[in-house]
Amino acid sequence: MKPVQLHGSPPYTVAVLHGGPGGCGEVEPVARELALTRGVLEPMGQALSVEGQIQELRGLLEAHADLPVTLVGFSWGAWLAWMTAARFPSRIAKLVLVAGAPFEASYASRISQTRLSRLSPDERAEFAALTEAMERSGTAEADAAFARFAALLTKADAFAPLPEAGASITPCLEVFHHVWPQAAALRQSGELLAIARDITCPVTAIHGDYDPHPAEGVNQPLSHMLHDFQFILLKRCGHRPWIEQHARDAFFQSLQTVLSTKIPNIS
Repeated sequence: MKPVQLHGSPPYTVAVLHGGPGGCGEVEPVARELALTRGVLEPMGQALSVEGQIQELRGLLEAHADLPVTLVGFSWGAWLAWMTAARFPSRIAKLVLVAGAPFEASYASRISQTRLSRLSPDERAEFAALTEAMERSGTAEADAAFARFAALLTKADAFAPLPEAGASITPCLEVFHHVWPQAAALRQSGELLAIARDITCPVTAIHGDYDPHPAEGVNQPLSHMLHDFQFILLKRCGHRPWIEQHARDAFFQSLQTVLSTKIPNIS
């Protein structure tokens, strides 16, 4: 798998980061739509640590992007964009956090319960079996379980998905097993939110009102920590706005507006 896919024509001014960690290809539909009007990078995120993911992204941006670049991060990708912008502020022009996971652990406790409540009894039983199978990382069975697990989450997370609106995802369980525990520990310790002190660029969060990741888990912490922050709540919208029949257009309109807005030159 290539470390990055290029969409549209240079200059590449936007990078779209997938969820997971390990959900390679998930945001390809977003990258393709944005590439109708600009050059877009789609990094795959293959490193096996949080620090590795940050450094991998920095290297890809420096190699391919017209810096400073706008990072559009989805779910886990929102956290990766956040951490990268704090570490390398001169390379990042704007942040767009799409359906980000909560920035404080107290908001995360009900995510799994919400998802399970949206599945049938048979699907809940399958969910439990898949979770167990995924623990056997490195096996073909575990990789297949991760792919099916992702499909169940997509169903639970959606409000009214368009038919065949998703992407061809190549989930990588090894990346998930290595990176997610480290990322969750950063949230639990408070370090993830404390990174706000090093964010110097404008930040926009776009979130669906049906997303099992509670919108207030992004809006409340960041609105108190950031000086240049806006929050956009999409109605009748689940975790992946680009697949939602009621919210897709509003999502891309909001995204295009943010990407097209010029940053004031303050000297």
